[in-house]
Amino acid sequence: MSLLTRTRKLNRILQKSGAEPVVFEDICNILSEDLDGDVFVVSRKGKILGEQYKDNFKLKDKYKSMENDINFSEKYNDELLGVYQTLINLDQDDDRSLNIKDTTEGTKEYTSIIPIIGNRERLGTIIVISENRELDDDDIVLLEYSSAIIGLEIMRAKQIERDVEKRENDIVNLAIQTLSYSEEKAVEHIFRELGGIEGLLVASRVADKAGITRSVIVNALRKLESAGVIESTSLGMKGTRIKVLNEKLLEKLDL
Repeated sequence: MSLLTRTRKLNRILQKSGAEPVVFEDICNILSEDLDGDVFVVSRKGKILGEQYKDNFKLKDKYKSMENDINFSEKYNDELLGVYQTLINLDQDDDRSLNIKDTTEGTKEYTSIIPIIGNRERLGTIIVISENRELDDDDIVLLEYSSAIIGLEIMRAKQIERDVEKRENDIVNLAIQTLSYSEEKAVEHIFRELGGIEGLLVASRVADKAGITRSVIVNALRKLESAGVIESTSLGMKGTRIKVLNEKLLEKLDL
């Protein structure tokens, strides 16, 4: 299969995803099938973002704990972060090799490590384990192209996260600006009383403790709910169930 055909498989993932984030498992599936090996995509902190094994296998006894893990060990991740350029076909004696499989005698494993870098920042790592086959130059091109795609996706995800956080902060700031001084103080008392993001509020009890009128509490809650920051449900004589929808509110109140 030509290199052009192989890269087009990856391009189709990008075209299919559109505005949605690329699923790293999909990239791992393509690479595993193409390279006939096991493939991992790992974040900078060692979290496994995607993985695909070419076949079923048994883990070596000392790696049994990995069966349910979603992270590589801190020690091994430090080894990965120490790799600044593509390393191909490391043999099993190399400390950076990922020899986790209980292979049959005579099987030779090679580990390849491809750093994922974006905007001059280390974002993660691609790891490929191949059996009885060394990766060639075309394989390297395919892996480094995959690394570039993943790097762009990680940066896009980070930007989306920053945008969401900014939007949530802006909404909370606007909501608080609509409160009068007494209503803002009432909100502080309300959420100290709740002690979390959800709970039952008895307005009269808070009013007595804070020395404010019940109407101030009701008005404050109504404004926060109108802003989409909280959700409230009246339970009659029992009180009102409050649920925080935007946790930036608690941060803003230092709670």
